Amino acid sequence: MKRIIFSLLVVLTGINVAVAGDAEAGKNKVALCAGCHGANGISPSDAYPNLAGQHADYIVKQLKAFKNGTDRSDAVMAPMAAGLSEEDMADIGAYYNSLPSTPVTADAGGDAGTSAAAPVAVAKYEPSAIAGKSLYELGDASRSIGACIGCHGKDGNSEVLIYPNLAKQHPEYIEKQLHNFKANENRTNYAMNEFAKNLTDEEIQDLGAYFADTSAVANVKAKKVIAVAITEDVIAGKAKAAACAACHGDAGNATVAMYPKLAGQGAEYIVKQLKEFKDGTRKDPVMSGMAAPLSEQDMVELGAYFAAQKATAGNGKGSEIGRKIYFGGKTNHILNQSVTACVACHGATGKGMAKAEFPALANQSVEYITSQLKKFRSGERVNDRSKMMQNIAVALSDEDINEVAQFISSLK
Repeated sequence: MKRIIFSLLVVLTGINVAVAGDAEAGKNKVALCAGCHGANGISPSDAYPNLAGQHADYIVKQLKAFKNGTDRSDAVMAPMAAGLSEEDMADIGAYYNSLPSTPVTADAGGDAGTSAAAPVAVAKYEPSAIAGKSLYELGDASRSIGACIGCHGKDGNSEVLIYPNLAKQHPEYIEKQLHNFKANENRTNYAMNEFAKNLTDEEIQDLGAYFADTSAVANVKAKKVIAVAITEDVIAGKAKAAACAACHGDAGNATVAMYPKLAGQGAEYIVKQLKEFKDGTRKDPVMSGMAAPLSEQDMVELGAYFAAQKATAGNGKGSEIGRKIYFGGKTNHILNQSVTACVACHGATGKGMAKAEFPALANQSVEYITSQLKKFRSGERVNDRSKMMQNIAVALSDEDINEVAQFISSLK
């Protein structure tokens, strides 16, 4: 409680001593700023923030931080701020605050890929604006990630003057700053450092996708983010998964379509498959050799690691025929056999039922889903419970299999 009261006193003191700025005077002091932040406060580059419409108090706070070199460091901004008086800072803040902010399109300022900090991967993660909105509004208490909305306001429109507006900001700039906070580089702010350190790179992209156009998901209700806990098994499994990467890709996201993605797969299902590769119930010359030396604890750790990863999008194009089979099944009148709806075991979104060892199918490649259905149909794969999958697959034609695979692979 004392810490909270002290923090409030610091904030209130900072507000009370703020110098009132003159927007007209500020207009004559921002000539050098325009090179990076744009003549109208809207930066033409994703690497620099928009300042138009930003809270004056926040701009002053950041300029002081650049000048003092305590909470924020930047090779360009430090010398720019060094010669500014408090009056200059107040005037500049007032000027930018007076400018109208304008919407930023998702591709504003050029190719976002040129400023991304992460290396280009073969299988590119597709950010989710809905996931970003959910994280922004609800946070994730299980990982000590607070809801951003408390400080930055609904849709990024902060009502607290010392907290920045995020609305209409370049999403690439937001991602860059979150990475800086996460790495504790160039940005020092206890609350933001603690918040960002628990974010995954994918979640940072999700937040960027949300701010690319908050209106696009305005009518979507935020849902609680459910994260897999990072346990000792997950940490141990990461080291043991290095040998799997050649086929199953970095973090379980296979880039070769013939191999399954393991990212996000149920841990129990992965353990079951590894045991069956080892004892010969499921046959594969490569996987049998890989599984042979694994102990049960190794399998548990590998399963935990891959279950905690986030899958990249599948390559399916969707299919109305496939959707009908997935949700409603079908009857093969020639064989007089019925196909049970896939949704019964694999769920409405294809995430499976982990505890029941029914696998997640969403995001798998069309090619892998097709190959496994055909193997069940031919009897090449027989490690399904009570021949459930064999009985279903035998009633599917090649066309049925292709349509179902296209639909399943398109699930997110």
